[in-house]
Amino acid sequence: MKAAVIVFPGSNCDRDLAVAFERAGADVSMVWHKETDLPAGTDIVGVPGGFSYGDYLRTGAIAAQSPICRSVVKHAEAGGYAMGVCNGFQILTETGLLPGALRRNAGLKYICRTVGLNVATEDSVFTAGYKKGDEIQIPIAHHDGNYFADDETLARLKGDDRIAFTYSDNPNGSVADIAGVLSANRRVLGMMPHPERAADAGHGGVDGTAMFSALIDQVVPA
Repeated sequence: MKAAVIVFPGSNCDRDLAVAFERAGADVSMVWHKETDLPAGTDIVGVPGGFSYGDYLRTGAIAAQSPICRSVVKHAEAGGYAMGVCNGFQILTETGLLPGALRRNAGLKYICRTVGLNVATEDSVFTAGYKKGDEIQIPIAHHDGNYFADDETLARLKGDDRIAFTYSDNPNGSVADIAGVLSANRRVLGMMPHPERAADAGHGGVDGTAMFSALIDQVVPA
């Protein structure tokens, strides 16, 4: 599997995401935001966490207009895989690849700790390494992780089984405790928690490892 990890000014989890992919067996390329094309043969795009463009204007809004994001959108619309983590989730909602928006945390404070996540569906390449109902421990680190969707969108997400993860104990006010969602074709995932920070025992947990291992097994090469 060939993975491309996007790097923006202000990204700070790009290397972590690349290492998680590499340890699972992927061939990883780092792609600067000013590039106009993804590497040939890219199977999955990773949009990492951080503070792209300093979170000016609105989290993810400027990054979503970068040259490489136009290629990310084309890749996803053509049936390619993509995952956005934390700031990457914010960016993917700004591109329109995922529904909803990420707002300021309900407590108006930055939160950095490990939280319990419930696996809401196993019907995706991202969650196939888990069983529905599993609780996993994954770190969060965000100030604008309060997921919001209107009633119609929320009903569609629930009806189509597109909620990937929910919080066991909601830390940020997200509607319906949502921590991660899938695109309509189930090939794009956005999640606020950081699975790449739970893929090495030396970091205190390995519950994210199953996600990256499953991707290697499940993603169909381009």
